[in-house]
Amino acid sequence: MPRIDRYILSQFLTLFGFFGLVLISVYWINRAVSLFEQLISDGQTALVVLEFTILTLPLVISVVLPIAAFAASAYGTNRLASESELVAMQTAGMSPWRLARPVLVFGLLVALLVALLVHALVPMARGRLADRQAEIAQNVGSQFLRAGTFQYPAKGMTLFIRNIAADGRLEDFYLEDARDPADQSIYTAAEALLVRTEQGPKLVLMQGMVQNLSNAGGQQRLSVTRFKDLTYDIGALIDTGTTRKRDLRSYSTARLLSPDAELLAATGATPDKALAEAHERIAKPFQSPIAAMLGFAMLLLGGFSRFGVWRQMLWAVLSLIFVQFLITAAENQVARDASKWPLIYMPTLIGALICVGVLWQAARPRRVARPLPADPQTGDAR
Repeated sequence: MPRIDRYILSQFLTLFGFFGLVLISVYWINRAVSLFEQLISDGQTALVVLEFTILTLPLVISVVLPIAAFAASAYGTNRLASESELVAMQTAGMSPWRLARPVLVFGLLVALLVALLVHALVPMARGRLADRQAEIAQNVGSQFLRAGTFQYPAKGMTLFIRNIAADGRLEDFYLEDARDPADQSIYTAAEALLVRTEQGPKLVLMQGMVQNLSNAGGQQRLSVTRFKDLTYDIGALIDTGTTRKRDLRSYSTARLLSPDAELLAATGATPDKALAEAHERIAKPFQSPIAAMLGFAMLLLGGFSRFGVWRQMLWAVLSLIFVQFLITAAENQVARDASKWPLIYMPTLIGALICVGVLWQAARPRRVARPLPADPQTGDAR
């Protein structure tokens, strides 16, 4: 690689590291705050919160890297222009097509990072995250079994526990089930135990009674049943993860390209949906070179201006927004009808055509204004 290419590439990579770090920090902190509130309210420890935020990091990085590539190329090109280095390169005979070569190499390097993330790290992290969420969902005690406060695990349900003993016994247990206004029940027990079974968590109530108020045929009837022990299924009150479908994004791209019956049964998806997810991953890395080329090519338009290149910068931002809008629109169309997955590649193709068109326009020779003819008597320009 020539020295001038290495120089431009090093400038862009340095700026890419800076913008990438800033954007990842902003996105990650925002995600970490929401996870912190959710998990801490569920009684989880700080280590669990840290684990969850780390597992969301690969997805955040894959989303941020194309934006960081655009910011690095646009800012780097602006700095080269403001320090007259870009003018010197063009004066030396380097065309916009030649100057775009290191920018394209920079975009491809970023694309390799994105490909590594979306094809390897993101599926692995999301799979681990799904497993940990299922484990936490099974831990009912950390979800809503808390002493001394009224809990509302589901709409129409009220739960109160006076004390949780060191051996796990729930003392002075109270549960009101008013989900059906025509058939309401109140369960009280001196003690209760939480038991995990293959069918989900169950409560074993001891030394208590059930008060049932039914309203059948317009007549209310109250019945009281006392018991020594009673089993109550609380699996229906909470999401324990046993019936939750697995996310397609936790599977490898190779399996999504040729989905088997086991994958389709675990996710509840169709073959077209799996193919759409796989092709969305394949198209994702190509967004990085498009973003880098847009940030570079748009700043080559126009000549020198004492007001800077704010107009070109505005066009660069608008072009990136336009391409991102096309990407979102294509993803929405595929989400409605997975058989339209070829639309995923259209925004990348349109973005590439925009880059080629802008470079072609920048490479065209500019017209030089003809001098006005001089006055034959005075010699001054008319």
